[in-house]
Order: sequence, then structure tokens, then C-alpha cells
Amino acid sequence: MSQGADLFVVCKQCGSEVSPYITECPYCGHRLRRRAPKLPRVQASSGAQRTRARRWPVGGRTRSAATRTRPRRSLGGFDRGAGTRPYATIALVAVSCGVWVAWRGGFVNLDELVVIGPLHGDWWKLFTSQFAYANGLYEFVALVAIAIFGWLLERRHGPAVVLALFFGAGATGALVASAVYTDAIVSGANGAALGLLAAWAVPDLEAARAGIDYEGDLLGVAAIAAVLLALPFAQPQASWLAGITGGAFGLLAGLGLSRVGQPEL
Repeated sequence: MSQGADLFVVCKQCGSEVSPYITECPYCGHRLRRRAPKLPRVQASSGAQRTRARRWPVGGRTRSAATRTRPRRSLGGFDRGAGTRPYATIALVAVSCGVWVAWRGGFVNLDELVVIGPLHGDWWKLFTSQFAYANGLYEFVALVAIAIFGWLLERRHGPAVVLALFFGAGATGALVASAVYTDAIVSGANGAALGLLAAWAVPDLEAARAGIDYEGDLLGVAAIAAVLLALPFAQPQASWLAGITGGAFGLLAGLGLSRVGQPEL
């Protein structure tokens, strides 16, 4: 009886055709042999041996050289700032809280910081107005949005982008509001918060439009944006025009960031 060439053997007990690599007949249980024959060893060619992937132990497991040299994929483009604290976002929130404490303590007059009517050359108010809040609820909502989306953007693009978006969106919104209304009142950072929110949401919006998966929660982002847009109806210090302008600024900036330096996925 051959061991490697035969496709099957015949059981002497029941006459069934069975595999030549078993010791007992699966139909009647008759013992065919004491030991199963060895499987023929296929010798790998020298070329295959040269191209065989080397393997390294990693955490008790091994991986091939192709896997070892493959670039790591980031989740939502968060590798750039991963492991570092969002110092720019922390600074923005801390300065706003500090101005609030200084105003409540009588050390700062908000009229010197916010935009009230024409600027008359007081251009610094376009930037200082973003840290001035006369209402605690307005400040809480705006700072929560700034903390969330500033942190996410800082992990994705770094602190310089967060600062540029915050001041760019806020100052542009305040400038447009002061130019449109003769008695404009602009305080707080609802425009800057909407700018950060819109800039962060651009990659997910593009992914949703293309019909591919995205990791963000666009419904949650839309809910936060709706609250920020509704703030001017409850707090007159928050300008709705400044908020819409800041959101448009962030949307355009987010589109530019996605075109120039799209995060690695």
C-alpha cells in the first residue's frame, strides 16, 4: 500500500474507501494501521526562501517585515499632537476665566474690552471682546465648545492653528457686526467657538458627502452649533451676526486645511 501517491485505501472490514492518512476507519472503526503515515514535506524553492518575510517578536507575537515597515494609521488624524497637552486651548479658557474673575472683583471694566458701537480706532477690542462675558451661562456654553473643539483641533493640527482660528473667527465676526450695525454690541466668543467647531467638522462633512465612514458625531456637533447660534436670542451680548461670520470663517479655514495638509488616515 503506497503512502503518498494513493488518494484513498479500502477498508478490509467494510470495504469503504477512506483516506490513506488515518489509522481507523470512520465507518466501522476497524483499525487500518498502528501509525498514520507521514505527510510529504514540500521543499520551498531557494527564491521563496530568500523572499520569505523576516519576523520579529512584538509583545509575544510576531509580524512580517512588510507589516513592520507599513506606516501607522492614525484615528482621525490625531497622531500629530497625541500625548501632549492642549496648551493653547487651556490658555484661551484660562484667560477668559481670569477676565471674568477680574471683572467680578472690580479690577476690570468690560466697557474697555467689548465692542459697543463704532470702534473709533479701538481695534484691540476685536480681540479683547472674545474674553469678556457679562453673563455666566453665556460664558459656560462658549467655553465648553471652545474647550472641546479647540482640544480636538490642537491634537489634529497643533496650537498655532487653534490660536489663528480663534482670533481670526472672533475678530472677523466682531468686525462684520460693528460694520453692519451702528450700535453693535459684541462680547464673548460665540463666533470663535463656531469657527473652531466648523473647522473641525469639515473632514467629517466631506466624508459624509462622499459616502464613506467618518469617526466624528455630526449630530452632536450640530446640536452644539444650534445652541451657540441660539445664544444671542437669550443673551443680547452675543451677536448672532458675529457667530454666523465666525462659523463661515472656520468653515473656509477647515476647507483650506483639508486641502493643504490633510491628516493621515
